[in-house]
Amino acid sequence: MDTLFNVLHVVSAVFIVGPMAILPMTAMRAVRAGNASQVRTLAKSTNIFSLLSLLTVLFGFAVMGMSDPKYKTSITTPWILWSIIAYVIALGLTLFVVVPAMRRAADALDGLTSATAAPAVAGGSVPTPAAEAADLEARGYPAIAAGSGVASILLVVVVVLMVWKP
Repeated sequence: MDTLFNVLHVVSAVFIVGPMAILPMTAMRAVRAGNASQVRTLAKSTNIFSLLSLLTVLFGFAVMGMSDPKYKTSITTPWILWSIIAYVIALGLTLFVVVPAMRRAADALDGLTSATAAPAVAGGSVPTPAAEAADLEARGYPAIAAGSGVASILLVVVVVLMVWKP
């Protein structure tokens, strides 16, 4: 039975936590491209995968509970405790910083599309790099980039701790 939960823990980490970390990177590309509907869909998907990632934690606790007593693993084992802390911070960043920033970016892109449709037809000018940077900042790009970057680094730390078990 412990092998089953080990497999479930690893498979859920790959197929649930992996997309939780990668989808915001795809959303950043969609923000740069100005695709509001794709950003909105990616925000919803990231939110769902983030919540589903709690299954990985549940399977991890099952594995820990079934581990051989000679290993003396518990929630206070340092590598397990630090993994939980890193995961909780990554989850919090994703749910409370990245996903809301993605939703705001989608809303900003919707507003931008409707506001600039008429002037673009009339003969718009080419935006300067400074204007493009300000536009990306207004869309929430920095919050998505920073939040998802830190969350991804924390998830890599979790993987290292799970494999290394210092």
